[in-house]
Amino acid sequence: MKRHLLTFLGGLAAIGLTVLILMGGQATIQGRESAATPDFTLETPDDIPAAEDDGTLPEPENTVPDVAGQEENKPTRSIEPESFGMPEAVTAEPLTRVEARAPLSELVAKAEPELQVLRHPTALSAGTIQFENGTLQLDGIEPQSAERQCGEGEKAWPCGLVARTAFRGYLRARALRCMVPADKWQGTITARCSISDADPAQWLAENGWAEASANSPLGDSVAAARAKKIGFYGDDPRGAAPEP
Repeated sequence: MKRHLLTFLGGLAAIGLTVLILMGGQATIQGRESAATPDFTLETPDDIPAAEDDGTLPEPENTVPDVAGQEENKPTRSIEPESFGMPEAVTAEPLTRVEARAPLSELVAKAEPELQVLRHPTALSAGTIQFENGTLQLDGIEPQSAERQCGEGEKAWPCGLVARTAFRGYLRARALRCMVPADKWQGTITARCSISDADPAQWLAENGWAEASANSPLGDSVAAARAKKIGFYGDDPRGAAPEP
């Protein structure tokens, strides 16, 4: 019995000693934190103006710098390539406008078309003629291909070749008077021509071997040929030709 009582009293003594040790450690830690943390006092500036009687604060002073005045007084640097490497004291001067230099070569004016006599024409198609100077397309009508086909099925016929043959028979190697450039031209040009005071484009339009271009005065002639069903707008005329 005495043994159990001594054990119980020993446990209580140990617990009490442990509590005393913990309390002492906590007091030591709190003392160190108080010594390490200084007292902080919020300072209030003395020059804050007092509020007005109506409860509004005074307007703040304008601290924005005068940018416009700085831009006006800012010097202008030269933009010439030769001045890029020079000091700013030399290049910081206002720009001055100088006259443009003279052109290195004389400007050549574009040659205006003039009336010329073109000989030895060769019809490449209805309305397209080959000369020694170059190729010419008659003005007022659309270019046609010699490979054009008209009709369908059994009634199909090479209207492009027939139109070229008819146009060659009309030209008969006669000279044309056309408004063309003075020298040889590149590619194909479009111009108005005449043969003995006759308009070859008008002849093609009246016989149905042409299609009028936009806003062309030959539109009525092409429409009349379409109504008559001749040329491109009719059947193959070769079968209707009388035997010699």
